Amino acid sequence: MFNTLPQLPPDPILGLIAQFKSDPRSHKIDLGVGVYRDEQGQTPVLDAVKQAEQRLLNNETSKAYVGPLGSLQFNDLLAKLTLGETHPQLENVALVQTPGGCGALRVAAELIVRTSPKSRIWVSDPTWGNHVPLLGDAGVTLETYPYYDFATHSVRFDEMISALNANAREGDFVLLHGCCHNPTGADLTQGQWQAVTDLCGKKGLIPFIDMAYQGFGFSLEEDAFGIRLMCDQLPEVLFVLSCSKNFGLYRERVGAVAVKSDAKASVSSHIATIVRGIYSMPPSHGASVVAEILADSVLRKCWEADVSVMRTRIQVMRKKLVDTVNTAGAEGRFNHIARQQGMFSFLGISPEQVNALAENHAVFMIGSSRISLAGLNDTNLPVFAQALLKI
Repeated sequence: MFNTLPQLPPDPILGLIAQFKSDPRSHKIDLGVGVYRDEQGQTPVLDAVKQAEQRLLNNETSKAYVGPLGSLQFNDLLAKLTLGETHPQLENVALVQTPGGCGALRVAAELIVRTSPKSRIWVSDPTWGNHVPLLGDAGVTLETYPYYDFATHSVRFDEMISALNANAREGDFVLLHGCCHNPTGADLTQGQWQAVTDLCGKKGLIPFIDMAYQGFGFSLEEDAFGIRLMCDQLPEVLFVLSCSKNFGLYRERVGAVAVKSDAKASVSSHIATIVRGIYSMPPSHGASVVAEILADSVLRKCWEADVSVMRTRIQVMRKKLVDTVNTAGAEGRFNHIARQQGMFSFLGISPEQVNALAENHAVFMIGSSRISLAGLNDTNLPVFAQALLKI
């Protein structure tokens, strides 16, 4: 049976990882993979995580299952981190631990299919590549709305609002990036968040917010502006969360799916049955680490300092990249990178130029020219800048 299956092409990111690893050149630069890296090119275990893990090692007394909803302490603390300790709608949020943000997206899609099978999900053009299979493979119909202008490197906001106003119908979901839009780095302003909120209220659309980078834009508080606003002003909001980046827990797969609704208990019960039919229940370790950090004032302060260090390094690298290429003769072509937020931005070069960077200069990125700013450091930045200008 299985020998009839054709071999599929590799995922662009996974293929890029393999290409980078197999390249023998010592000066090679990886700007493709979406993980934070420090100045030494490492993805560190955060100090707060190390301390929390040591406590768990010393104090954990069982490895029994945690149940389909996951750690209730984690669920409560993550909801408060996302919405704020005093948000008036906290009591109406059903939040369930999942295996990473990817698991949360898939559970959310299954919930949409179960409760509103005719609803569509509107995703930004462009959006994170894995949104499409994670959501679409669950059977949801996906539509796109205009988002990024490659000429001006800014949000096509008027076109976005016009398209949703004209084409989205009551009960549809609008997928929004909570902050640090992947892959563009171009975020909505606070005024634009309010305009989208007003549109959703007027047309009966349900926001579906993917918050994967809280703390990597402006701050833990400011990055949550949109999700807090919508939960405050709209009757229903669906959102998914990831602890991969801001806690550095990539391989532990820690995330959550959440719904703000008056039907909190019913929503939780349906999510539990969906989870039971997919992976039964989530892993415990990563969520226990997050809960340990958020529940302890000393560890939380240490973690917030870690997040600040990661955010600041990316912001500084954005400015250094722009300054370096301008000094070398770029004449402002890449200035947009300094204005954007998070780990990613488009360079705005052609696929042929992307290939030339890889073949001639050992600089690797995906074909769209999206780069991860965390892959740059003071050592490889001058090399990259020269390579970029040469092509």
